Amino acid sequence: MKILETERLYLRELVLDDTRELSKVLSEPESMQYYTKPFNMKEVESWIQWNIDNYRKYNHGLWAVILKDGEKFLGDCGITMQLIDKETVPEIGFHIIKNYCNQGYATEAAIACKEYAFKVLKYPKVFSYTTVKNVPSQKVAEKMGMKKYKEFEKMEKSKLPK
Repeated sequence: MKILETERLYLRELVLDDTRELSKVLSEPESMQYYTKPFNMKEVESWIQWNIDNYRKYNHGLWAVILKDGEKFLGDCGITMQLIDKETVPEIGFHIIKNYCNQGYATEAAIACKEYAFKVLKYPKVFSYTTVKNVPSQKVAEKMGMKKYKEFEKMEKSKLPK
């Protein structure tokens, strides 16, 4: 089921059958350099299950990003609830397979998610957060029209799968 559609992409709910494709980004060391470590297959499955649970709980989560041309799986992007500075807030995140980076897909999907968060979900504010060293994600946030709100010395533990 399509959740969002842009000029080049559509976003749909992740399913466990996406594990192998999503592992191309979540298990790739360079793509996951800003995380504690790349995910193994079991952790990718847990990631997908966490999002499936989020769909039920919040009516959103990270969704599969699909390139319309050729129905190619590019990664994930969406809205998750994150604990930031002792407040649970909607956060836009994404992970795009390395071969598809630097082609504007993350920005295109993230902007669509931001619009969805405000117009459909009616959130009064939306965040995007990352480590200080993750300049590529910061650039996407800037292209989305986000402004720096706060810098954390150490990021708080978020509600991610164990």
